[in-house]
Amino acid sequence: MEMERDKLFYKYYRFIVVPLGFLLYLALSYFMNPFGKYWEYLNHSSFMTHVEEAGFGLLTSFFITEVSLACARWLDRWLPWEKQPLVRVLTQTVLLIIGVFMILKAEDLFYSTFFPCEEGVAPVIDKLDEWQFPLVCVIVAFVISAVHTGNYFLKLWKSSMMEAAELQLKAARLNEIAMQAQLQSLKLQLDPHFLFNNFSTLSALIEDEPKLAASFLEKLAKVYRYMITNLNSDVISLSEELKFIEAYRFLIKIRHGENVDIHVKISAANQNREIPPITLQLLIENAIKHNIASPSQPLYILITDEENELVVRNNIQLIANELPSTKMGLENIKKRYELLFGQSVTVNDKDGQFEVRLPLVDLKSI
Repeated sequence: MEMERDKLFYKYYRFIVVPLGFLLYLALSYFMNPFGKYWEYLNHSSFMTHVEEAGFGLLTSFFITEVSLACARWLDRWLPWEKQPLVRVLTQTVLLIIGVFMILKAEDLFYSTFFPCEEGVAPVIDKLDEWQFPLVCVIVAFVISAVHTGNYFLKLWKSSMMEAAELQLKAARLNEIAMQAQLQSLKLQLDPHFLFNNFSTLSALIEDEPKLAASFLEKLAKVYRYMITNLNSDVISLSEELKFIEAYRFLIKIRHGENVDIHVKISAANQNREIPPITLQLLIENAIKHNIASPSQPLYILITDEENELVVRNNIQLIANELPSTKMGLENIKKRYELLFGQSVTVNDKDGQFEVRLPLVDLKSI
């Protein structure tokens, strides 16, 4: 669409600018020297002479327009306004002046060769006209170039407005995904089974192992505090997420014992990288929810890093007759990564292993 508009602009550009450049040339020439010999010559000339002079002026305006366009297009490619505006102004000014003087020199050479002045005939221009003519042509060239530059900046402004609108739309979509994340996190917090299991475990521990019950309650409080605190956060450091997972893993260990083995192995180099909050909990819950975890078939969950990726991997031993899953948690993680970082989450399901690869992002370096 934008290319079609450019073609239309340049298609009709010359039909408008060339006559306007000629009229501007006449107006400037007259106001700068209204009593010059050239105007006296025109007053006593025939109609055909006026046509010839008009044709010569239009031709000059056409050549100036072409030079201005060529100069601006070339500089738009190699020296855009956004990079070095001052250098661009100086360069474009020098090129326009050189281009105009080359046009005038070529026209002078052409007319002196094919239409030489007869000896003894007084010139139709005086000394003032001699410097006025190239000066007016340079001014016309600047005006024509300004029209092209104005169109360029108009397109740039429209493009920036479109980008701003896209960013607003992206922010709205991100806000929607964030709200979904909040709802998903609230669902996990208020899940009756999750609450029932943890409070049942806590109740049993209070009677049998009071010290362990106190530790369990402390970890449970940390889990809920982390969830509530980071509901409105877009990103969090991996080290903070791992602290949360340490408390969460304690709850899983007490509830499932050796049936669920969560192993974390993250290099120090990636500890300060960022991920969306509650990402790891969603993936751990996803693994426990869909797979058997028993003494004969323990569930192994590995959280590790490989270069710039966080890898969460578990063995596949699906529960028979499992209820259909909405896959809300995994889809939420994918959408948040796409909107926050512009990157994709990779999911692999092969060789009896379910693997999710999450890009680790360093926002400080972006």
